Order: sequence, then structure tokens, then C-alpha cells
Amino acid sequence: MTIRFDGRVAIVTGAGNGLGRAHALGLASRGAKVVVNDFGGARDGTGGSLTPAEAVVEEIRKAGGVAMADGADVSNFEQVTAMVARATKEWGSVDLLCANAGILRDKSFGKMEAADFSKVLDVHLTGTFYCCKAVWDGMRERNYGRIVLTTSASGLFGNFGQANYGAAKTGMVGLMNVLAEEGRKNDIRVNTISPTAATRMTEELLPPQALALMKPDAITPAVLYLLAEDSPTRTIMGAGAGSFALIKILESEGINLPEADWTPDAVAAHFAEISDMSKAKALQGAFEQTQKYVGQAAARAGVKP
Repeated sequence: MTIRFDGRVAIVTGAGNGLGRAHALGLASRGAKVVVNDFGGARDGTGGSLTPAEAVVEEIRKAGGVAMADGADVSNFEQVTAMVARATKEWGSVDLLCANAGILRDKSFGKMEAADFSKVLDVHLTGTFYCCKAVWDGMRERNYGRIVLTTSASGLFGNFGQANYGAAKTGMVGLMNVLAEEGRKNDIRVNTISPTAATRMTEELLPPQALALMKPDAITPAVLYLLAEDSPTRTIMGAGAGSFALIKILESEGINLPEADWTPDAVAAHFAEISDMSKAKALQGAFEQTQKYVGQAAARAGVKP
């Protein structure tokens, strides 16, 4: 099976460099018309220039593809909605969204300023919400949409000095979970990529020999798969250096305690059983957890839930 995007219109944010550039080039090479969005700021979000986005558009056009540059700041909802309206007016729709734009303001939590926390959340999490919101109604009207959000191992698993970035990136998973549910009836599929690659954000963190293995192009195959017509939904994929993996959030089977044991001492005494992951499952929705707990309690009480 060859995955193609002929006739599809894609927006890739943060596409002037690194991962976004690779994703934009990959989509264009397989037939998509691409909005190359990049605010053109520094790694910490300061400054701004349309030059990086225009350079990627020129690459796409020279290769025979179709693209336009857009300098919308994803943390500005008016600019994001204008970008979507422009693409829709020019090409008729926005079918695919890869929300990739991001900044870094790393500091240990004790030294982190509130402004640095807020700004990183504004760009990553709120900016992703803005992009999804701006394309959502059009996707619903056309009964088709594919969205890929960008999370990070820094949020999923933790990384020193990135409380702001980690919190924002883990928020992507919650956003994906809800949008995937709400989008099902209109064939809007929402997935998340957890990339690790040599970009402006990682170049100071890894030795040269490791960076040489971590090309941004190695992430793009997973992103294009998650944007494809036959993609799954509500899926987190890890990717880097040619490796691809599935990431899941699991809950143990757990145990139900009698009311007399609703104490912290009893929880401590039974913690080994509570944390036994041999029957762990990835729950498919918040209510599934509620049903499980109520079912366990009902079984103990000898009643039907």
C-alpha cells in the first residue's frame, strides 16, 4: 500500500525548520498542498521572521509541489483562524493538521519564572488547541479530518528542567483523547507523535555521534502514517532514529476494599496488590474506569451494578 495525499490540504505548524520542515516536505512529496506555518522566532519564542517558512515553500515548489508560507503565531487565535481561512479560500479545505510548533524555556523548577511556564504552555498546549479549533468545524462539515499532535517523552516520562514543557506536552494526550472521541462520528481521527530527533531543541543535549543518527526525516514516516486515510485514532506513537513504538497509558486491575478498610493504612498494606500490573489495561474512556470501580464494589456487595 502506498500512502498518498493527493487532493488533500495540510497545515504543518513550526515547519520552517527541523521536524516541521521534514513533515511538510514529506506531505508535499506525496501530493498534499501544504501550508508551511512558522512564526520564525528563536528557540525561546522571541523574534520572528517569515524567511524560514518561505525557504521551505521554495524547496517544495522546486520539487514540483504546491505550498504557501504563513507566519501565524499559533498562540494567537485570530492569526490561526486567518491562516485556516486563507488556506480554505485558496484550496477549498483543510484536511490535515500537524501541530508541531514549539519553544523551549528550560530551567529547574526552583528557578523557573511564572512567565516562562505560561509562555511555553501558550505556544505548545493553547496553540495546539487554537489550531485544532480553527480546523474543527470545516472537518466536521466535510466529514473528514486527520490531526497529529506532538507530545514528548519529557512529559510522558519526565525530564529535569522541563516542568513547563513536560506539562504542556502531556496535555496533548488529554486533548487527543477527547478530540478522538468527539471526532469519531465525522471521521476526524486524532493521534499523537512523541518524537526524538536532532533539532534546535536537542542539539545542545546530545553528543554529535548521537545527533547524526537522529535525523528529523526519521520521524516523518510515523507522522504521515498517522495522517493517512486509513490511520488509527487515539494512538500515541514514539519515533526516533528509525525506531517506532506504541505508547499506552495503563491502569492496573486494582482491588476493592471493604468500607472498614478505607484507610491509608489499608492502602499501604495492600499496595503490592493494587500495583500489580499483570492484568493492566489501556482504558478506552473515563467512564470505563468508573464502570470498573462500580463493578468491583457491586461484586463485593453482592448486587448488580
